[in-house]
Amino acid sequence: MSRSADPFGTCAYCGRRILWVRTKAGKNMPVNPELISYRIPGNGRKGTEKIVTPAGEVVCAERSENSQAEGLGYISHFATCGKK
Repeated sequence: MSRSADPFGTCAYCGRRILWVRTKAGKNMPVNPELISYRIPGNGRKGTEKIVTPAGEVVCAERSENSQAEGLGYISHFATCGKK
């Protein structure tokens, strides 16, 4: 199966399952496959996590409870890879 037909794969470094998301810039980015809720902080503050939306937009945001969420997205696998 080609990557476009199956968006899932396995990290070559840690062996965890990953999901490939095409960013708005046209690059494939490995993300952890669990969707998380996020909220973009107000008052000019910047979020501490880079979150990739299913549409490929990368946003700086904070994880949030579902009731306060502005959207859903994925954490970049680069941020969590436990390289062997």
